[in-house]
Amino acid sequence: MSIEYTANKTILITPLNWGLGHATRCIPIIKALQDNNYIPIIASDGIALALLQKEFPYIQTLELPSYHIEYAKNGKNFKWKLIKSLPKMITAILDEKKIVNSWIKKYDIDGIISDNRLGVFSKKVPSVFITHQLNVMTGNTTKFTSKCHQYFIRKYNECWIPDTDGDPNLTGNLGHLKNNELNLKYIGPLSRMRKKDTPKQYDLMIILSGPEPQRTLLEEKLQKEITRYRGEIVFVKGVVEKTQTKQQIKNVTYYNFMNTKQLEQTFNESDLVLCRSGYTTVMDLAKLGKKAFFIPTPGQYEQEYLAIKLQEEQLVPYATQNDFTIEDLSKVKSFKGLSQFENKIDWDSLFTVFEK
Repeated sequence: MSIEYTANKTILITPLNWGLGHATRCIPIIKALQDNNYIPIIASDGIALALLQKEFPYIQTLELPSYHIEYAKNGKNFKWKLIKSLPKMITAILDEKKIVNSWIKKYDIDGIISDNRLGVFSKKVPSVFITHQLNVMTGNTTKFTSKCHQYFIRKYNECWIPDTDGDPNLTGNLGHLKNNELNLKYIGPLSRMRKKDTPKQYDLMIILSGPEPQRTLLEEKLQKEITRYRGEIVFVKGVVEKTQTKQQIKNVTYYNFMNTKQLEQTFNESDLVLCRSGYTTVMDLAKLGKKAFFIPTPGQYEQEYLAIKLQEEQLVPYATQNDFTIEDLSKVKSFKGLSQFENKIDWDSLFTVFEK
């Protein structure tokens, strides 16, 4: 049953700018807010903000301070580079907390949805945190980073996890706690994609995302590897620019980026997907019931964990960035692929948090 709300409430939605995953998984939430007569305001920075401005040119957008998350060229140095960035991150978190509190009055904000932006909450309005990482994997410091993350989550009225509570699930230990004192809601996997019956155009779809310099390093490696691939390839570089570019070189069609509609069409038109093992990508592939091959971002424990989990479950094979060769794609035949999920999210029920 649909709940009738008297006034249109304004909800601030703020994805973290870390690759494109946090921004893209907010797309179905923004659409659901509109469908339920809320007025969304989008706030982020960098390519996450640029992508959402292209998707929703008519929605008001605001800019938040950057977390200055930088990747190391060598994956082994990723954690130490992140630790070095901590003072800048803490400054950004404190700054965004002040900014958000000033926006509540200025833009008459009635509620907050923060996708992993730790300073975007307020005691003045209902605040929701979205994450698939209740445990933050960082190797031998996992216990410490997980406790820190859970400390921030406690400040929010609710924490929404885009996964299922029981088995089978997509996140494993990332999104499930043995002992839980948090106000968690498992909302089911989130995806902006829909499966379509469409003729196949491409044998292989390559889609890149994630912070630099690792995105560029993988692009350069794959451009060499695909010279040995026989079949039609579409290669989406994941570089969000003012205008879209398309380039045909032999059997490869290159795009700098695609919007949601084009990506959905291209996913459906492709036999096999080669990509990072970021959680948003995993959810999109599961929604489409796609066969895939993963190359996790070096040093990003979360992506490495997901890649290992899904390979052990005989769903999707993976290789490290250094070891990958195009011949590895032949392994996909002996894996099941991600099975399609039909997930009806009860937005009416979820959005009641903003009516309290």
